[in-house]
Amino acid sequence: MSHPLQRGGDAALLVLARPSRPSHETGAFARGSARAAIRVHCKEAGRAETRVTSRAEHGKTMFAVIKTGGKQYTVAADKEITVMALPGEAGAQVVFNEVLALFDGETSRVGAPHVAGASVLGEIVEQTRGAKVIAFKKRRRKNSRRKRGHRQDLTIVKITGIEAGA
Repeated sequence: MSHPLQRGGDAALLVLARPSRPSHETGAFARGSARAAIRVHCKEAGRAETRVTSRAEHGKTMFAVIKTGGKQYTVAADKEITVMALPGEAGAQVVFNEVLALFDGETSRVGAPHVAGASVLGEIVEQTRGAKVIAFKKRRRKNSRRKRGHRQDLTIVKITGIEAGA
């Protein structure tokens, strides 16, 4: 068996979950499995056992790729996205017709350039502004400096539904 620090991702988890007491008291490291050690320590801490789940166990979620404001976003129902400023007040409904791709559990439709008849419905949650970005330019030895700030106008949109169309 190789050294535990040479095993990649499990080794990092093993080091973080290592008890302060020697391993012979818990018996976890005597088994030679990093995952077994993590399960033992999670049970000792009162947390549920870690389990890897696949997307199939959670059910299929429909999602789409939309284009707005010159950018592309992956959206699903009940997801909030932050996009460039859109006209409208909080609570207003918006429709995104530029759907580039549409995926559900069994099928996937990719548009050329858009998926025919598909649209994504959303509701404006808030009109806000982004963090301040400072553009500072200095030309050395010339006593020349320029400081300019910018805050981008943004809109937070909650996706309410995806319509697949025909």
